[in-house]
Amino acid sequence: MLSRLAESLYWIGRYIERADDTARIVDSYVHRIVEDPFNDEAATCRSLYSILGIPFEDDQAFATTETLQTIVYDIDNPNSIAGSLGGAFENARRSRDFISSEMWVALNSTRNRLPLMESTARRLGPSQYLLYVRERAALLAGLTDATLSHDDGWHFLVLGRSIERIDMTARLLRGRVVGEDHAPDWLAFLRACGAMEAFMRSTGELHDANGVAAFLLLDRLFPRSVLYSLNLADTCLFEIQPSSQRIAMADVARQSLARARGQLEFIDATRLLAQLPDLLEMLEETCLRVNDAINERFFRHEDVVVWSSRGGL
Repeated sequence: MLSRLAESLYWIGRYIERADDTARIVDSYVHRIVEDPFNDEAATCRSLYSILGIPFEDDQAFATTETLQTIVYDIDNPNSIAGSLGGAFENARRSRDFISSEMWVALNSTRNRLPLMESTARRLGPSQYLLYVRERAALLAGLTDATLSHDDGWHFLVLGRSIERIDMTARLLRGRVVGEDHAPDWLAFLRACGAMEAFMRSTGELHDANGVAAFLLLDRLFPRSVLYSLNLADTCLFEIQPSSQRIAMADVARQSLARARGQLEFIDATRLLAQLPDLLEMLEETCLRVNDAINERFFRHEDVVVWSSRGGL
């Protein structure tokens, strides 16, 4: 398929997942600010900035209203929720002939309704806005899987979704490393990932911090876990370009995924918390390497051809 079309589908998957996961992260932190009257609001906002990779000054003043404007409502910020959904829409517009009409209508109506939801959120609080984004992301994911042929285009979209999910789950867990005193508790992280019931069915230790981290990183069956997403991303890359070589040719993306999977699969799960900072740094670096390798291999950006005059100028 055309590289520009593949790139648009890849970024649709990333942007929708980014909006969904950012809504989950912000919701868990906003609840902490509301529920705990002794919580340091500025420190909590600073933790959110650090988790999402937003630069800030050491002496910068923080307040929830300004933080929500930057992370949630700012349409010009491609990493905010509104900006991510806008990016997904623009990429969907460029791949209109490939995606289904149901996906297009759902994404277009989501984008058009956001200003009204923002107006309501500014009056009543962000919870309904964040819930709306999560529900629409779930709808779009369901329509993607149900109304697209599972060919190369679908694999590129799911590949983008998987890479973004790995990165955002690592960022969510990094909240315990960056600002443990101001981060939500481990059960809030389970709720943010939609993993509460799945975790409860797998174990009875609800207050086992090591068990929660292990579940979100290492569970092979939960679709939002890091290991599950690593496996799915590798499957997508293989389906896009299967290798028939007896000696595998250099595939930087799959090699990077394989190294991350190997490190997670052979880790001592009972001592995971002690290794968590290094693991999360490794996962974020893996996502960067894989994204760069995918761009270089599949999304070719040609130099602009400049017309020259007859005189050779």
